Order: sequence, then C-alpha cells, then structure tokens
Amino acid sequence: MTRLQSGERHRIRFKLNGAAVHGEAEPRMLLTDFLRQQIGATGTHVGCEHGVCGACTVTVDGMIARACLTLAVQIDGSDVRTVEGLAPAPDRLGILQEAFKRHHALQCGFCTAGILMSLDHYLRERPNPTEAEIRDLLSGHLCRCTGYTPIVHAALDAAGLLANHHHAEKTDV
Repeated sequence: MTRLQSGERHRIRFKLNGAAVHGEAEPRMLLTDFLRQQIGATGTHVGCEHGVCGACTVTVDGMIARACLTLAVQIDGSDVRTVEGLAPAPDRLGILQEAFKRHHALQCGFCTAGILMSLDHYLRERPNPTEAEIRDLLSGHLCRCTGYTPIVHAALDAAGLLANHHHAEKTDV
C-alpha cells in the first residue's frame, strides 16, 4: 500500500457518473468534501459526518458507500456514481426521480440524494421489493420531513416501472 504524506496533495483519477475526472486532495480529505469542493458535484450532501444519516450515499465500484466515511484518495481508479448520474440527460429525470416527484416523496430535499442512490442500487439488485424490504432499506436514512410513506410509495412505483423498462430492453435485443 502506498504511504501518503499528510501535508501533500495527491492526484486522484476516477470515473464520475461515467466520465473521466481528476483532482487533488490531501489524504485526510473526505469524499463528500472532494466531490463538492474539488469536482463541483454538489448533489452529494453532507449531513451527520458519521455515516448515520445517509445523505452522502454514493456508489463506488457498484457498491453503496457513505462518502462522509470514505477518504477521497481511496477512490483513485474507481467508478463513482452520484445522484447527478441518475438522470438520463441534463433536462430529464430518471424513472426513480420521476416517481419521487409524482408521489411528493421529498420536501426539503436534503436526504433525497442519498435515499435515491440507495434505492437505485437496491432496485438493481432486487427489482421486485416488498414494502417491508423498502422500509428496512430506508431505516439507514434519516428524513425529518416526509414520514417515509411517500418515499415507500415512490420506490414501489419505480420498482414496477423499472421492471417493465428492463423487460422491454431485453425483448428489444
């Protein structure tokens, strides 16, 4: 393992939402700060800074990660996905995002990015979740505005739409 000097900035190269990016960070810089301050990906929110609230959830190499518990230098060479990567185009929302909009599953929006990232990852792995499974997943996120019910409804709605979307993609091939 490479030993990094604490006072030096280190070059980090990785893919962010499919695009090659790079920046520099000191070894102690958190991924949340790096994404927001160095890269300009401000969709990842900084909440508790202890990995409890889930606002900073991203995926790193296809696995869920709390960006407030991940050092920026750890993602060198990785594939990172943030909430900005959920939309198919800058002027269009993704299926899960549209479901949140339809079901009024957000109010202040602070927790939304992390919840969307967790749900996106989960629904890729489990395309037909139960309400109980969605509620269990959401137990890793703190939301003080919605009471979770609209989020659960949006997640179940999106799961059905995503399953139909994936089925249509398979039959088109």
